Amino acid sequence: MTNTEEFSDEIGNNHIATNEETPLRKDAFEKSDEEKIELIKKDVTNILQTLGIDLTDDSLKGTPNRVAKMFVKEIFGGLNPNKKPSSSTFENKYKYNEMLVEKNIVVYSTCEHHLLPIVGRAHVAYISNGTVVGLSKMNRIVDYFAKRPQVQERLTIQIVRELQKVLNTDDVACIIDAKHLCVNSRGIKDIDSSTVTAEFGGKFKNENTRREFLDYIKLETSF
Repeated sequence: MTNTEEFSDEIGNNHIATNEETPLRKDAFEKSDEEKIELIKKDVTNILQTLGIDLTDDSLKGTPNRVAKMFVKEIFGGLNPNKKPSSSTFENKYKYNEMLVEKNIVVYSTCEHHLLPIVGRAHVAYISNGTVVGLSKMNRIVDYFAKRPQVQERLTIQIVRELQKVLNTDDVACIIDAKHLCVNSRGIKDIDSSTVTAEFGGKFKNENTRREFLDYIKLETSF
């Protein structure tokens, strides 16, 4: 492989997010979770056998089933709309009209290009226009959209769009700082770099409001 070909593999055109929505086929939910697990188990078995792995070994014989269940039930569980968290809102009776920030939300996602982990933190904020949402719902929304093959840019946008819909306001922002193991553990193998993405809606497009948000997430939290 030439240097040009290697570079193209790292940065190629297919590494560009093409849509705010996660690309899904129309028949994505025609099969049950159990059917998907059985099919994926066969595929994982084939991959491991092709690599020369002895699946009769006690340590390995359960791996195809474990991986299949993990894909469907855990790390890609956010593909299933039935698992979308309900996000009840409440009247802002205490008239809190300043910014609310939920910072350092843990992000565990999967890069859709190499199916390797994305691990980091999300910082989410909104300004109420009359309704508020439970704090844990913000974490759950991040977790739901993270649990699918992702591009970090899309994940950031999806979190903001969902909260805008739930809260009926454009005044929502999200910043994600994450490490991509497709960069850290393969290819360039840069273990120190991380990726930062941001999406600012409504009042957060104003420089002063955006700066206030950035100042809040710099605050150290210790107990």
